Amino acid sequence: MKPIEILKEYFGYSSFRVGQAEIIEALISGQDVLGIMPTGAGKSICYQVPALCGSGVSLVVSPLISLMKDQVDALREMGIEAALINSTLSTYAYNEVMEGAKAGRYKLIYVAPERLESYDFVSLCEQLPLDYVIIDEAHCVSQWGHDFRPSYRGVSRFIESLPKRPVIGAFTATATPKVREDMLSLLRLQNPYTLTTGFDRPNLYFEVERPKHKLDATLNYLKKHQEESGIIYCSTRKSVDALYEKLLSKGIRVVRYHAGLSEHERGQNQEDFLFDKAQVMIATNAFGMGIDKSNIRYVLHYNMPKNMESYYQEAGRAGRDGVESTCTLLYASSDIMTNRLLIENAGLGVDLSLEYEKLNQMVDYCNTEGCLRNAILRYFGEQPTVLCDHCGNCNSEIAQQDITIEAQKILSCIKRMGERFGMVLVIDVLKGGNTQKIRQFGFQTLSTYGLMRDYSKEVIKEMMSFLIAEKYIALDGDKFPILRLAPLSYEVLRGQQPVNMRIALRIEDIAQAQDAERLPLDMELMSQLKQLRSKLAEDYHIPPFIVFSDATLNEMSQYYPTTQEEMLQISGIGGAKYEKYGKAFEIIIQNYVSEHQIEKPELIKPVKKEKSSSTLGDTLKKEVKKDSHLATYMMYQEGHALEDIAKERGLTRFTVENHLVKCVEEGLDIDLYQFMTPEQEPLIEAAIMQVGITLLKPIKEALPEEVSYTAIKLMIEKLKRCNKI
Repeated sequence: MKPIEILKEYFGYSSFRVGQAEIIEALISGQDVLGIMPTGAGKSICYQVPALCGSGVSLVVSPLISLMKDQVDALREMGIEAALINSTLSTYAYNEVMEGAKAGRYKLIYVAPERLESYDFVSLCEQLPLDYVIIDEAHCVSQWGHDFRPSYRGVSRFIESLPKRPVIGAFTATATPKVREDMLSLLRLQNPYTLTTGFDRPNLYFEVERPKHKLDATLNYLKKHQEESGIIYCSTRKSVDALYEKLLSKGIRVVRYHAGLSEHERGQNQEDFLFDKAQVMIATNAFGMGIDKSNIRYVLHYNMPKNMESYYQEAGRAGRDGVESTCTLLYASSDIMTNRLLIENAGLGVDLSLEYEKLNQMVDYCNTEGCLRNAILRYFGEQPTVLCDHCGNCNSEIAQQDITIEAQKILSCIKRMGERFGMVLVIDVLKGGNTQKIRQFGFQTLSTYGLMRDYSKEVIKEMMSFLIAEKYIALDGDKFPILRLAPLSYEVLRGQQPVNMRIALRIEDIAQAQDAERLPLDMELMSQLKQLRSKLAEDYHIPPFIVFSDATLNEMSQYYPTTQEEMLQISGIGGAKYEKYGKAFEIIIQNYVSEHQIEKPELIKPVKKEKSSSTLGDTLKKEVKKDSHLATYMMYQEGHALEDIAKERGLTRFTVENHLVKCVEEGLDIDLYQFMTPEQEPLIEAAIMQVGITLLKPIKEALPEEVSYTAIKLMIEKLKRCNKI
């Protein structure tokens, strides 16, 4: 039968997809093949049809038992004789397959790569008329690939040991140029026909979200995708189990899959998902390879994968039928640490430097402002020239904001610190922290010290991650990389290159002043103030933020100061700065207020005083002018109970406790025994020293239930001060 007749007879299709006919023709003509085709493009047909055309046997090397079983079951359903040999077979079943192979019963035999080292199996293959040896998931041969299997390196030795060399076909869905080179050389393909059909999956919509609460975001996401099949990927078994229990309690039809479950449960859950008895599959990356469920409408990554190959392969399980489907990644900076731990625990033989590099590339993807589809395609060696207009970044409703000033502050700080430190310390310096390391290196004397004290650490980190993704900042090192200025950064520092970023900056995230009913910014006035600041900066040949910070301009555009007295109440304006710059801004604001008939708010809002203490009232009256955690600390120092501070300030006790932890981080003193007993102190210290400080939850689980997270945080800071950790 001709290939097209086999396609119609057995597979039920009247025409081949893109690239299939060319690959099939090359194999049938006796030419080795390297086929790189995205998930859902029909790679299996490319070698199954030639196998049915030949008179001999095709050997398919496959990395996963589940993948083999699905393929063999599907072939048998179509009336094609096929078998698999793996560790799940009983001795009787194994012998039966071996005898059937000798008798010429099978057209295709699926094996794991480790089987090629078995004396019995090699002896069998020497007797078989092998037409083809097919290497599926061929990227596993490369250390640069995401699923490196050392046993794949033995495939070429096995082929050379055969009495007659069969035709070799190697197939994969994802391969960077480096992996492609490895497949060609390590599998020793001879003058192969190479076809890359392209990595793009036009029907997939890619987006990266940064929710504050991933569980809430997931529940909302599932509500939008009711009655649709989808996969949620988590990075660890523990995360899978926790999310599974929570979704189950919400009445969602959900199953789970990871290597820690029994084989029976995994099999049953997989079947329930495949047959639409369960809408949602929550799984680690152990699930999915070879799963041919075509109606998966979405793939949601609850955690960021550790490399782009894994992400694209897992996301690519959506929309295999060509129908519009969504691939969403919920990103949090904590995912970086989780993946670092997974990399460190990967075992011997893993190139850690390479894995960290791949992780950094994945972080760049999550932080890029550019087209997400193009970022993926560029990673795999393609050079797209137009935006896709079909991804979260291209269609973002969040307007880009000018963060040039913030970028200049960050880049300048890295430079002044000698480009020798990591993100954490740079952020501490920008925040004006009072840590032992800052004092040790004298960074409190830098001109950039405290320049971004009005921004939360998370916002600064988000901006820095963006600058790394957009190649303004380079990373040097593996596990704990240091920050260096990339060539692009100097254009920003010289004011020649603006920096725009899509960031939903909430006022409560940026400015940590505590006025809960913060006045809105007058953006029209803000625009005029920024123009004036830029002109003055140009006149004095200094960066704009040296004139006045964004936080200062924010307050001007909220309170409309029109006199010297009012100007001096704005954060960041002292007598000298007022004399040099303030008057010019004052005139702009006076004209604006007059022209728009603005009714100015009170610059210092009246605050209800505590009856028992005029000092407390004075403190709160000035509260708009200082950091929120310091306002809490002042009340704490005056002897007020934590419950009273929380009530007076309209905060939760948890927030008050976190404020005090922050104060300790900055070198201020508090009484630790308000949060722990003397007996608990050594227990907490021992747990920290044993577990480490990467995650708080394992420390908490190692301690008596009454020990609070706040006590743990405070003890960590104490141990840092004593240089014990």
